[in-house]
Amino acid sequence: MNTLSSALSRRMFLGSSAAAVSAGLLADQQAPGQDRPAAADPSPPRKLRLAAINSIFRLRSHAYHIVGRMVYGFQKDGFHHQPNVQVVRMFNDQSPKDDLSRGFCDRHGIELAKSAAQALGGERLDVDAVLLIVEHGDYPLNEFGQVQYPRYEYFQEITKVFEKAGRSVPVFVDKHLSYDHRRAAEMVATGKKLGFPLMAGSSLPVTWRIPELEPPLGTPFEEGVCTFGFDRGSAEVYFIHALEVLQCMLERRKGGETGVKSVVALQGDAVWKAIDSGLITPRLVDLAIDRCPSKNVGPLRENVLNPAAILVEYKDGTRGAVLNLIEQTSEFGFAGSIRGQVDPVSCCFFLPSPPGARFFDPLTWHIEQFFHTGRPQYPVERTLLTSTVLDLAMHSLKDASRVMTSDALAIKYAAPVSSGFFRGPVVDVQ
Repeated sequence: MNTLSSALSRRMFLGSSAAAVSAGLLADQQAPGQDRPAAADPSPPRKLRLAAINSIFRLRSHAYHIVGRMVYGFQKDGFHHQPNVQVVRMFNDQSPKDDLSRGFCDRHGIELAKSAAQALGGERLDVDAVLLIVEHGDYPLNEFGQVQYPRYEYFQEITKVFEKAGRSVPVFVDKHLSYDHRRAAEMVATGKKLGFPLMAGSSLPVTWRIPELEPPLGTPFEEGVCTFGFDRGSAEVYFIHALEVLQCMLERRKGGETGVKSVVALQGDAVWKAIDSGLITPRLVDLAIDRCPSKNVGPLRENVLNPAAILVEYKDGTRGAVLNLIEQTSEFGFAGSIRGQVDPVSCCFFLPSPPGARFFDPLTWHIEQFFHTGRPQYPVERTLLTSTVLDLAMHSLKDASRVMTSDALAIKYAAPVSSGFFRGPVVDVQ
């Protein structure tokens, strides 16, 4: 994901944080991403042995960013953080001309495996945790415009090793679980059946927010809107990030997550009609865009040539929408209306630009904590719900914006006490 970062000064970031505090929008509790000083441990825990199962390992791929951080470390709270892990093996489904895995593995003593099973140590299962990072690479689209990434297939390979070994270890799945919601549900069910911790999802819920907005648990949301703008590849590639933004906010509403009633995808003039009719509140769209430094000049409807949106109706009556407005913004903005409160809340989900793409810092931190504790930093049911909404939305788009309903959307879970997003300045830019 490319997004504006260099233009955001340290003064601007700190000012926005102060504004959030004065508005009473910051949570009282400490986030998982915030360390407290602790006495030195004379006997630190041993390094966890990790296996990485990737689609591809090249510059700017997700495996490059996540596995690279597990090896090189990253910055947290203004200091270098070196994960207490050791990547022992890596397997890549594809090895194009720009592959970087051979040199990377040679330099860092990582075995380049010939299969997913070999990367886990075979029936010995001699690793402590597994990264499943199947994003980027040359894969076909199906009739619904979905990239047929083999996440499910490699997840099955991993669980076969678990079954043969008679034990299992934590698994992290990057982005959505699968393009097929039935496969996604099967993956979650398999984790529960075999008794291993499973965590998945996007980097967006845990990246920096400007201002540092964390709605308290029990917030009576009425509606939430996420705006963004990306035009590279299939629509689902970035819609999953927007849905994760929407969900990590609305899951904090009163009563927790009770599931989704219906999903519909819109394109072109149908998006403007949805705004005009009140299905999407215009003020929330404007507020979400206004939070983003990349906001374009000029009227929204003059700039955006072909808007696209996914509308979500929750079982408890809450409404949600995510809008791809390519020519108007590039960052992900959120705005939400709250029952009994005049002014909506809003923020920008900040994504530092590649090649560093430091929004992978918070995600990698949470993956490491998950691997060490065996406790997901947030429920996998969140990503199961966003995966299901996305799949049905892509089917809706193919079928002339038919309203989609399914029992598979009846996913209930409780949001984590803390959102876990990183606080404070991203970098000390003068």
